[in-house]
Amino acid sequence: MVDVYAILGNVLLFGLVFGMSATVDIESLCVQVRNGKAIMTGIICQFVLLPALGFLVVRTILHKESAGMGITLLVVTSSPGGSYSNWWCSLFNADLALSVTMTTISTILSMIMLPLNLIVYTHFAYNNRDDDVVSNIDWIALFISLAVVITAVALGLFCSWKIRSRKFNHGCNKIGNFAGLSLIIFSSLFANTGETKIWSMDWPFYVGVTFPCLAGLILSNVISSLLQLKRPERVTVSIECCYQNVGIATSLALSMFDGEELTQAMGVPFFYGAIEAFLVGTYCVLAWKIGWTKAPPDAPIWKVLWTSYEVLRCEQQDLEGVEIEVSCSSDGESMMEEESLNKEGNILTTYFDMGDNTMFRFWERESSAEGRACRQIEMDSKKGRKK
Repeated sequence: MVDVYAILGNVLLFGLVFGMSATVDIESLCVQVRNGKAIMTGIICQFVLLPALGFLVVRTILHKESAGMGITLLVVTSSPGGSYSNWWCSLFNADLALSVTMTTISTILSMIMLPLNLIVYTHFAYNNRDDDVVSNIDWIALFISLAVVITAVALGLFCSWKIRSRKFNHGCNKIGNFAGLSLIIFSSLFANTGETKIWSMDWPFYVGVTFPCLAGLILSNVISSLLQLKRPERVTVSIECCYQNVGIATSLALSMFDGEELTQAMGVPFFYGAIEAFLVGTYCVLAWKIGWTKAPPDAPIWKVLWTSYEVLRCEQQDLEGVEIEVSCSSDGESMMEEESLNKEGNILTTYFDMGDNTMFRFWERESSAEGRACRQIEMDSKKGRKK
């Protein structure tokens, strides 16, 4: 029987990732792909720091609780980052290009790092349960998620490169935001079972599930700040670190546990999902207000949430690309006032003298597709040439 809910979830996931990827400017993406320091920081925080925090909680706070609760928490903290991280980065104008890059890389790496972390940490926490955990992971669902994310990223980036329209980027950003909001509503309605008694747990459950997300958020900020990443990059790395794909843990809990142990295990991804949404949302608002994102701190909240300032910055760079050159005249004499106009194709060049042996050359390139202009000024003077 066809699982309609799974198909709808993957369609919304595709829309979210495609919309966020198609928002990204290709030049910005190329810069971030070469940004090894930011990417490695994010990978280490996600696949080393957060799983270690989960293991620390299991050994200290949850050591007297059921194995279902502890094992499920290890799965949550070892899982790849959720695609909602792109949505949060877009919504509050962190570095979306870096977020898309990291989501793609972490999704691929999760095929190795997820079982590796689970084998190591469940072995030390629960002795011989590591084989059971790895064998009960829904690898088919994980491969499907991987295929959806990679396909959506590739298609979105291709469309952004091929179309090269800021209007298209803005439109795709709205599509991604709509898909992200729809996916949250969909997950809330269909991804949880009625047996999850989330509000009847003991205090170790709430503290233990909250700690990895909160500590991961704080420590990733400290690490990225010490490494002197740009502020929007710090926000992106922090979100990518602690915003996990809780669906993997939900699937494993359903296949591995039953009875009371299942009830406790199912509460972990559900509560972690609520906590990560609250903490990341609060963090994004604070980051925006202190000027760590690309959105102006004094802008109205509705404008920040609705506007992609990453696209606006690219538009501004398209219109304000200015290069200045200074060179001296061949005879060192004062140049006569003159203005010449030369048009070749879509390049318009104007020369005009400003006096004092200084001459400016102004050229403008206009894109026929969008009417965007790139401008350059060259200044000639006795002082020599510089850029």
